[in-house]
Order: sequence, then structure tokens, then C-alpha cells
Amino acid sequence: MIGRLNHVAIAVPDLAGATAQYRDVLGARVSEPVDQPDHGVTVVFVELPNAKIELLHPLGADSPIAGFLARNPSGGIHHLCYEVEDILAARDRLLAGGARVLGDGEPKIGAHDKPVLFLHPKDFAGTLIELEQA
Repeated sequence: MIGRLNHVAIAVPDLAGATAQYRDVLGARVSEPVDQPDHGVTVVFVELPNAKIELLHPLGADSPIAGFLARNPSGGIHHLCYEVEDILAARDRLLAGGARVLGDGEPKIGAHDKPVLFLHPKDFAGTLIELEQA
């Protein structure tokens, strides 16, 4: 059901510093910061040959990333995103198998302008999983 790894999202307390590390130290191609007000984050996309890294920074005090960073002040991996061909079929299969879909269970438009869903980390070895329609 799941396809390729789309991205690894890393919450960072210092977006400019993390961006500089990926660009200047690791030599990666990085985007300009992109505010995602619907998601409460500012994102920098790090382009790799086989996937992406999303550097996530809180956009406002109510950001879910602010809470993550309060518990993990140095930052860390926030979630993994896998591609699926049909997000509704994937959701239905997961629900039938006992997995929990976060929110109201309906796909939202994610940072890449594609439908996404998040799966409860307690169902996947403590890892928050994002599914993105390819």
C-alpha cells in the first residue's frame, strides 16, 4: 500500500541555523522558508536525490511544532511521510485494520499542495506517519 518515502520532517528550534547546516555544511539544495499558516509552521524543503527533508519551525505560539519543541528543545524527527496512490483507499484499509487516523479522518491539503492524512504514532512504533497522495 505505501509507496516511496516522500520526506522526513524535522522540527528545529533555529530554522536559519538548520537551513545553513544543510546548505553550507552538507551541500544540499534548500528552498526559501515557506510559511504554512494553515498548519502553523514555516517550512524549508531540503531536496535530496531520493526524498526530501522538511525543516519545520513553529509559526505562532499555537503551532503543534511549538509543543513538540517544548518537549524536545534541541528539535528532532517529527514525522515520516510515505506516498500512497489513493489516499481514501489507504485510509479505509488502515481503519479496517485498526489503525487510527488523526483529526476527522478526512484528507487535508499538505505543505506540498497534495491531500494528506496523519496516523496515530501509538499504532506505528511511536512514529507519527503522514500519508500523501502521489
